[in-house]
Amino acid sequence: MQTESIFRTAALAGVMTLTLGLQTALAEPLVYVPLGGEGKIVVIDAAQDKIVDTITGVEAVHGLARTPDGQFLIAGSFEAREPGSALPEKPAGMAADEHAAHHAAAPAGAAKDDSVISTLSVIRTADGSVVRRIDVPGAVHHVAVSPDGRFAVVTSPNEDGISAIDLTSYQVVATVSTGALPNYAVFSPDSQRLYVSNAGDNTVSEIDTQQWVVRRDFAAGTGPEHMAPSPDGERLYVANVDGGTVSEIATNTGATLRTFDIGDTLHGIDLSRDGATLFVAARGQDKLVAITLATAEMRELALAPEPYHLATVGDTGKLYISSAGEPNVWVVDQQDLSILGTIPVGARGHQMAIAPGV
Repeated sequence: MQTESIFRTAALAGVMTLTLGLQTALAEPLVYVPLGGEGKIVVIDAAQDKIVDTITGVEAVHGLARTPDGQFLIAGSFEAREPGSALPEKPAGMAADEHAAHHAAAPAGAAKDDSVISTLSVIRTADGSVVRRIDVPGAVHHVAVSPDGRFAVVTSPNEDGISAIDLTSYQVVATVSTGALPNYAVFSPDSQRLYVSNAGDNTVSEIDTQQWVVRRDFAAGTGPEHMAPSPDGERLYVANVDGGTVSEIATNTGATLRTFDIGDTLHGIDLSRDGATLFVAARGQDKLVAITLATAEMRELALAPEPYHLATVGDTGKLYISSAGEPNVWVVDQQDLSILGTIPVGARGHQMAIAPGV
């Protein structure tokens, strides 16, 4: 395989032609929804709220992120195997992503299994082809890509740590122990820091991405998982899934500035494009909560069953929210919280990635 950077213009001349052809046919943005144990990713045109393509060949895909230019997806697999063994087939009748998710992860304090790996797939969005496969330690839960496009990071709950992949060489350049059951990862806007939620010990680790070492641990609520950084990087919003709260953390001090009490089990979280409104999937209460951050006012939308992962969709003013109980994605207006439609996707949708226009 070629070893040049995936971002080099010369190597991507043909890709750009394909990409431009695809963008002519499809409106932007495109929303990529991984379907876990189904081994595929559906592609939704957000202008039409309609599935326009399907990417296959991605076993047990749960974690998903895009490169900043939108030309590549980085897809993690929850299917772990021994080094040197072939990529596994999905067991009949088993949702591979679910049996390896955080509810089935090793108990906090249990010995790590360093003998297993999983495979990260680099997917070209122009044609849905897998252009690279990279083995990483343990099963992958969620994926993040740095804003500068240099690194991809994956969380491995059963390994109590993260792996960093240099996207110019496709090599794993660091594995970092964080806390118990690391769940979600987000970068600071300048790509200099990485924040990792540790669901097993109620902390958030701050990692220096120059040295790949943990600099600080912040206290969070009970069971911190999904996170969203403010556009300026000064605040970090953390969904404490088991505690039913959201922590607003100041990244300069690590102090919790406010705690929003939502109640019961939470899941996905995201901010509006301007950073003024926080959206939270209250899975245990079958509702979406919108928090106006300037005033702490909360608005609610009944949404059943079990709102799960969510994402704000570019400048469209829409939210996409998957259901943990039905194979659908809801389309919701961010301003008035009205339901604009429902998109059947065929299975439970996980970490969504949005590819911007050009």
